[in-house]
Amino acid sequence: MIVRLESLLRRIGAAAAIAAALTAVPVAPSALAETSAADELLAALYDSEYPTTLSGLYLAAKHADRINDIGFAADFYLEALAADPDDPVLVEQALPSLVASGRIDEAIALAEQQLAGDGESRLANLVLGVDKLRSREYAAASGHFTDARSGTIAGLVADLLVAWTHQGTGDTTAALKTIDEIAGQDWYISFTQFHAGAIAEVGGLDDESRSRFKAAYEADEKVLRVAQAYAVAVARTGDLDAAIAVYGPVLERVPDHPLIRRDLARLKAGVKLPPLIANPQEGAAHVLYDLGSAIGRDGGEELSAIYLQLALHLHPKSELANFSLAGLFERLGHHEKAIEVYGQIDETSPLRRNADIQIGLNLDALENYEEADARLAAVVDADPAALDAVIAFGDMLRGRKMFAEAADTYTRGVATIAEPEQKHWQLFYFRGICYERTKRWELAEADFKTALKLKPDQPLVLNYLGYSWVDQGLNYDEALGMIEKAVELRPDDGYIVDSLGWVYYKLGRYEDAVRELERAVTLRPDDPLINDHLGDAYWRAGRRLEARFQWTHARDLKPEPQDLPRILKKLEVGLDAAEDEAAKVGQNGGGDSGSDAQ
Repeated sequence: MIVRLESLLRRIGAAAAIAAALTAVPVAPSALAETSAADELLAALYDSEYPTTLSGLYLAAKHADRINDIGFAADFYLEALAADPDDPVLVEQALPSLVASGRIDEAIALAEQQLAGDGESRLANLVLGVDKLRSREYAAASGHFTDARSGTIAGLVADLLVAWTHQGTGDTTAALKTIDEIAGQDWYISFTQFHAGAIAEVGGLDDESRSRFKAAYEADEKVLRVAQAYAVAVARTGDLDAAIAVYGPVLERVPDHPLIRRDLARLKAGVKLPPLIANPQEGAAHVLYDLGSAIGRDGGEELSAIYLQLALHLHPKSELANFSLAGLFERLGHHEKAIEVYGQIDETSPLRRNADIQIGLNLDALENYEEADARLAAVVDADPAALDAVIAFGDMLRGRKMFAEAADTYTRGVATIAEPEQKHWQLFYFRGICYERTKRWELAEADFKTALKLKPDQPLVLNYLGYSWVDQGLNYDEALGMIEKAVELRPDDGYIVDSLGWVYYKLGRYEDAVRELERAVTLRPDDPLINDHLGDAYWRAGRRLEARFQWTHARDLKPEPQDLPRILKKLEVGLDAAEDEAAKVGQNGGGDSGSDAQ
C-alpha cells in the first residue's frame, strides 16, 4: 500500500491525495478502461483505510487539470460522475478533459447531456457540430456551430466551419459568401482566403480557387499549407516552373521540410499534385488544426489538445494534426502518450521519419535507452546524409555523456558532406564538444575552428573555444577577445558571462572576475561550477568568508562527481593549499566548461 500511495502522490500531488481521503460521501469504483493508468491510483485509494469520496475525486481531477495531466483529469472526472452523474458542474468541467484526451464518444454523450440541461455551452456545441459534420448531417452541424459562435477567435472558427457545412450540401456560393462576410484583423486574410480557395477547389471552381489561394499567398507567402495549396492550383494550369517557384519564400523559412521535399520531387517529375483538401470533413479539420497548432503554448495546452483531437475526429489520417498533438504531449512531459500519437502517422507519410526521430527522443526521456538508441540508429542507418537524424541521435547520446559514441555519430554525418556550408556549423561544434570531453583536444580545436569558419562570430562556438583555451592556459589574449564578443552577442547567457569572468580570473584581474562572475551567478544561480568559480575569485580578491559561502553553495548544488572532491578540499584547507596539493598530483583546478549545457 505504501508503494502505491507514493505513486499516487507523485502523479497527482499531495493535496489531491489527501483530498481523496476526505470522509464526505464514499463512492464505489466504476469500471475504467483496462489501459488507464488511473486504475492503479484509484485502487490505492479504494484499498486504503479511508473511504474514497466524491470531493476527493473532484479535487484530484482539478489538480490533474492544473498540472496539464489531461488523461488523469478525464479519468477522475468520470469516476466522480459515476457517483453523481447529474451534477452540472461536473458535467461542464469533465467535458474539456474528455475531448482533450481524445475520448470523443464519451465527450459526445456528455455534450448532449449538458445541452439538454441548460442549452448553452460553446464547447458542447462545437463537439456535437464536429460529430454531425463527420456523419454528413450538415444542417445539424451548422446549427451547432452557429450556437458555438462567441468571442473573436471562436467566432472566426465557427464561421469557417459553417462555410464548410454549406459546401457539404453542395452550395459553394453560400460557403464563399459566408467567408466573405467575415470581418477582422489583417492576419485573417491568409486564413480565410485559404479556406475560400479550398472550398472553391472542392466545388470544382478552378479559376476561383486559384484566385483565392493567390490572395492567401500574397497575404503571407511563408505559410506552408498556403504555399502548398497555391502551388497545386498553379500546377493545374500546366506551368510547373511557376508552381515550383511558389515554394521559394517558405523554403527560406523551413528549407528541409519533408512535405516540401515531397511536393518538389513530384513537380520536377511531372507528377500531378493532389488537392490539399478533398472534402468538407478535411476542410473543417484544417480549421481546427490551424487553431490548435497555434495556441499550444503558454497555458493554452488543454484548448490546443481539444481542437487537435476534434480535427482528428474529422480526419483521423491528418499527419499534421497527429504530429502537432504528439508534440503537445511531448512538451507536457507525457512521453508515453506522445509515442502513441507519433506512432499513428502512416508509414508512407513524409513525416514518418520525423515521427521516428521524436519517438526515439521520447523513449530516451523515459530512460528506455536501448529502444531509443535502436530507433534513432535505424533512422540514421537508412540515410546518414539526413543530418537532422544524425544531430538528434548525437545530441541524445551527448546528453547521456556518451561523448565517444556521440562523436562517432556526428562523424557519420560529417562524412556525407562534400563541401561544408554554413548550415553545418552545429555538426562540427557538437562533435568538437565530444572530442574535448574525451581529451582529444587537437580534433576538438579543429572542429571549433571549422564551425567558426562556417558561422563567424557564433557566440556558442566563440565561448566554448575561448573557455577551453583559457582552461588549458592557452591563447589568453585571443580567448579574451572571443569571449568578450560572445558576451556582447549574448549578454544574458550565464555560461558565457561565466567564461568571461574565468578568463579575467586566469589573467589575474580578480576584481573584474568577481564582477562578471557575480553577474553569471545571478543569471544561473543553480549552476555549481559558476558558483565554484565565484568562490575562487572571492578568495583571490581577499574575500575569504564569501569564498567559503560560494563553495558551500556549489557543493550543495550537486556538482559533477569529478568536481566535488576539489570543492570539498577548498572548503577544508582553502584555495591556496588545495591548489598546491592538486599541482602535486597534476589535477586541473578549473573544472569542465559549462558550455555543454547549451
